[in-house]
Amino acid sequence: MIFFGLPVLSNIDLTKFWRMKKNILLGIYLIGFLGSWGQDKMNRGYRNFPVIVTIQFHSLALPFKDLKSNFSNVGLGIGTEVSFNGKQDWVQQFSIALNRNQNIGNGLLFSTQTVWRPTIADHFYAEIKAGAGYNYCYRPVESYRPRNGNWVSVGNKGKGIFTLLGGVSAGYNNYSPTTYMSPFVSYQFMVLKGYNKSMPIVPETLLQVGSRIHF
Repeated sequence: MIFFGLPVLSNIDLTKFWRMKKNILLGIYLIGFLGSWGQDKMNRGYRNFPVIVTIQFHSLALPFKDLKSNFSNVGLGIGTEVSFNGKQDWVQQFSIALNRNQNIGNGLLFSTQTVWRPTIADHFYAEIKAGAGYNYCYRPVESYRPRNGNWVSVGNKGKGIFTLLGGVSAGYNNYSPTTYMSPFVSYQFMVLKGYNKSMPIVPETLLQVGSRIHF
């Protein structure tokens, strides 16, 4: 009886083990399926060339320094984006922004950025972005320069400056088969190269509040 009893008990244990293993594998499969289904659903809702509208606050400061100034100097921006893979997680953005600043002068920024946009939970997402642009900086006041022994006004005209940009964002994708909006908040750091001889590199920040409008 002992000789025959041990194999019977082993078979019972082995059967329970395989059933448990199948249930675990089935659970993992279902979790993965639901996660991919949710991501695919969001990707199917994404459409290229939305209108991106922003209200932004410009500051002459290093990142996370002089935070009070980030809530002044209101400007506006408009842009669009196109996906690299037909999904919302890797896109290239293009924008034009008017940055208003009475202290250092206004600026007109033409920029493009590569954006990684992973979905965090449900429809909430984060962004990491980086790129470059051309910033035409106006002088804050009327300026003068010497000419033939006299000082001649050159007005408020400025010059174009190469600019590097990088930042982070958080937002919500409110998907719909018709027109839908995706609000977001973004914080960006800019580096302007060749501002003038005394300040060859100038740090600036942008706090942006806006929305992507997908048609």
